[in-house]
Amino acid sequence: MSFTVYPALDIREGRVVRLLQGDYAQQTTYGDDPLPRANAFAAAGARWMHLVDLDAARAGGYTLAPLLSAIARESGLNVQTGGGIRRRDDVARLLDAGAARVVVGSVSVREPDTVIGWLQEFGAERLTIALDARQADDGRWLLPVHGWTETADVTLDVLAQRYAQAGMRHLLCTDIARDGMLSGPNIGLYRHLSALLPGVAVQASGGVRSAADVAEAKAVGCGGAILGKALLEGRMTLQEALAC
Repeated sequence: MSFTVYPALDIREGRVVRLLQGDYAQQTTYGDDPLPRANAFAAAGARWMHLVDLDAARAGGYTLAPLLSAIARESGLNVQTGGGIRRRDDVARLLDAGAARVVVGSVSVREPDTVIGWLQEFGAERLTIALDARQADDGRWLLPVHGWTETADVTLDVLAQRYAQAGMRHLLCTDIARDGMLSGPNIGLYRHLSALLPGVAVQASGGVRSAADVAEAKAVGCGGAILGKALLEGRMTLQEALAC
């Protein structure tokens, strides 16, 4: 399985930002220049990027279609994007706007039958299933929803296997405890998921802080890694990550 580095931009009110563990009250702003940053990713050698609409993730209704189209057109990057995807028409609209792959998050937990239908309709290469997880005291990986304020009845392992059996090819899994913390990715989690889901490209997300972390995610079988805060703060270069 090939390995993909995804430099990431999270957008809120037009600005490039990062949240701490998904908390909108703990935001760091890095500028209002997402398109130049995307072009710089391409110039550095990236083939893909990850684009998140944080406004839509909370309120629904994806707002970045013009930016998405501009990035795809100007940079030539394959854009994986999501935020606020609730309905089938949301997926279709993003694909029409230039997305190479649409990230489906909360609705993947709340309405798996619906999302499995989308996998069948649009094709498994056009969707990334995003399952954000938090580990319970008993070791199980739970799936918080509604802004990580409630917990679904189903566990990460059970739901991920269900999607794999339905044809899922791309799984983005964020360890919520490490999101934005620069504490290193949860390699044990990604080793587990890669073994549990053969043939699925698991994207490591949350805590990546160095090229060594990227290399370790690749070594345990991940299909990719999301690079956010560490890139924005210059803790590693995109070229270093791409060389892993």
